[in-house]
Amino acid sequence: MIDFKKYIAEKISENIESAQNINKYIEVPPNDDMGDYAFPCFQLAKVLKKAPQIIANELKENLKTDNIITKIDVQGGYLNFYINKEILAEEVIKEIYNNEKYGFSKKGEGKNIIIDYSHPNIAKPFHIGHLRSTVIGQALYNIYEYQGYNVKGLNYLGDYGTQFGKMIEGYKRWGSEYDIEEKPIEKLTEIYVRINNLCKEDEKVLDECRNNFKKLEDGDEYCVELWKKFRDLSLKEFQKIYDILGGRFDSWEGEAFIAPKAREVIEILEKNGALVKSEGAKIVDLESKGINTPCIIEKSNGSTTYASRDLAAILYRARTYDFDKALYITSYEQNLHFKQVFEVAKLLGLDEKYTNGLEHVSFGMILLPTGKMSTREGNTIKLEELLEESIQRAETIIETKNPDLENKKEVAKKVGIGAIIFNDLSNNRVKDEIFNWESILNFQGETGPYIQYTYVRTNSILEKIEQLPDVSKIDFSLMTDKYSQDIIKLIYNFENILEQVTDKNEPSILSRYLIDLSKAYSTFYNENKIIVDDENIKNSRVYLTLAVNKVLKIGANLLGIQMPDKM
Repeated sequence: MIDFKKYIAEKISENIESAQNINKYIEVPPNDDMGDYAFPCFQLAKVLKKAPQIIANELKENLKTDNIITKIDVQGGYLNFYINKEILAEEVIKEIYNNEKYGFSKKGEGKNIIIDYSHPNIAKPFHIGHLRSTVIGQALYNIYEYQGYNVKGLNYLGDYGTQFGKMIEGYKRWGSEYDIEEKPIEKLTEIYVRINNLCKEDEKVLDECRNNFKKLEDGDEYCVELWKKFRDLSLKEFQKIYDILGGRFDSWEGEAFIAPKAREVIEILEKNGALVKSEGAKIVDLESKGINTPCIIEKSNGSTTYASRDLAAILYRARTYDFDKALYITSYEQNLHFKQVFEVAKLLGLDEKYTNGLEHVSFGMILLPTGKMSTREGNTIKLEELLEESIQRAETIIETKNPDLENKKEVAKKVGIGAIIFNDLSNNRVKDEIFNWESILNFQGETGPYIQYTYVRTNSILEKIEQLPDVSKIDFSLMTDKYSQDIIKLIYNFENILEQVTDKNEPSILSRYLIDLSKAYSTFYNENKIIVDDENIKNSRVYLTLAVNKVLKIGANLLGIQMPDKM
């Protein structure tokens, strides 16, 4: 398929020797009146020592239109280019007809990406606070993979830390009162909330909890066996959620796997003189790096910390995966933590390739109307219950709208889960979300079900076509009207949209795109009858419908959303 931006950039470069990287400055204007592409001549003003508008006018005089560029004009300091609509339509339709993996690229070929996401805490409920990390991470996994990267998804389980000292203490005291084999997460959470409240009342109990954690680190048989039991029961429960959400991981190695390796980090930092003692603990002072809070590497009782374990994980992952980029998908509450860890990582003797590739992909919190959720206070919303409720509500709506639909439960699952995933991914990831049922399960407007409904509409039309005509016989001049071109331009831009997602690690760019494409097709559909007597017109509109059908399905699947054939 013709790269029109590259084509325009080459034309400009032929006329200005000093012009460099023209391609990256060419942009799509905000409306069609300004052309299909625009080059801001401000980029050349300093080099050529001329006003941008003068540069634009001179370029216009020297550049020639051809069968691809049909018109060139100047608006202010911008040089605007108009592309041959018929050629654009032909390029898009033929490419999508001949390519099942439309938009796939080899941009990432030979590059290794690791994505650390989801990471629920063992013995705690998988609540909606974990939703964002899970769906953002999985969407990025899918999209990076679709661009040819070698991707590894890591579920760095929260299976270590002082909270397990609390869990062990709680189980010692009250374990006989609970059957943790049945509804294990629920029972373990009750124990956790109970022991946490006791710790607030009695400092000695908290000391016992800390001592349990130290025993766990030292390999105490009782503590380790109990921890294994909590972990195994929790993983079985978590897998139910991943089965629903479509989560997939290449590694489940959590903090417990990494913790013993933290000693190497401490030894390296001690050897290079980076560690200093502070109130019995060992820290790295980062003030010279603009970080006023020191990074605690070892606690005063000799225990490792989140930071030392994360540093050990970086060492292990660099050696194991030889990553070019390592993404950490966590809430913005951990911004300081990762600033500290990434800075200290530079002191471990790693190649700059690894330390430069570390990136914290932060996201906003999901909040209750009453404020932040907390397992300690017992005011969480369990994700499994949320997903089940969404499916039930979707089934009720489908029953009302299409009572004769086959496989209603299967369709309701795709619609209900799709609504939850899309709601999360349609928002800029750094924004906080206030959780409420009405906004998440609103089946009107810019939602997952709207995209699914548009896809189902295209399916319905395509089912009426017994056999698609040969693509070479399509009259592409019938796709030059505004409604058709709005669709064609969007579909042409699909690969670029995916690149934008990975450049910014922002799945909402794709979500927004799918809404725009759905709206463009809905407008086209409302303005044009698809199945008409004129074969040429019918065939051109059917091929447009096919193009929308394919891109909506590919795009939604990349986000982790399944498309129903009917609904």
